[in-house]
Amino acid sequence: MLRLEFSETTTFIDMEDMTFIPSENPGAFERHLIRKSDNPLFEDRNTSLSSDTLREAQEKDHEILKQFMLDFKDTMLKAVEFKPNEDSEVILEIKDSLDKLYARSSTIADDQTRIQESIKKFLKIIMQAVRKGASDDAHALQDLDQEDAAREANFSFLASTLAADILDADSPIEDVDLVPTLLSAGKDDLALATQLFDKEQIVYVLTEAESLLNKLESKGHDVKFAAENFVFIEGYKHYLEQLVE
Repeated sequence: MLRLEFSETTTFIDMEDMTFIPSENPGAFERHLIRKSDNPLFEDRNTSLSSDTLREAQEKDHEILKQFMLDFKDTMLKAVEFKPNEDSEVILEIKDSLDKLYARSSTIADDQTRIQESIKKFLKIIMQAVRKGASDDAHALQDLDQEDAAREANFSFLASTLAADILDADSPIEDVDLVPTLLSAGKDDLALATQLFDKEQIVYVLTEAESLLNKLESKGHDVKFAAENFVFIEGYKHYLEQLVE
């Protein structure tokens, strides 16, 4: 029997009159603040880390975390009450909520490993019930296999906070920040993030990146790391081109 451990109350720290330092497990807004910190790739949008800027970002992440925990608790209570013969609409609603919660858990502050494992376990139970209901429909079972594979692939992408932030509809990464964000990324994150884009989008990224790098280099900025990322993205474009040949 699957047991769910969940405290009845979640205590959040009073943030008034505190000196703020970077978090061990930052949320999306703090991550993006750190990306932009003294980073010429963001041009006039680059920022400096201070107690004030960290406080603002961490407060935003705190509010997102608080809402997530409320939504998580609500969904888990529904999942715990789930019955094997539950109405299909209820099953699909819980499954959709769990998928969305997992995606959100990849962008919020703090270590969410245990919560993600709980979500995965409940998704497994839900999918077993869905499969049981479709046991006589070979086509439906094939669709469920594809859904499981797509979910696993999506969860792999979400293991990268950069990919998770890009996929998040409420991401602090605005369109204008996408190219400098990719050019600033570590290679492992970049390898996953580039796969989120099609050829046309990659061509756009490369065009904007080349213009940005040329501008910064002409001003004397060191763009070596960003140029390496540009070459990596260019290599991905060549890979996409080979797929259609």
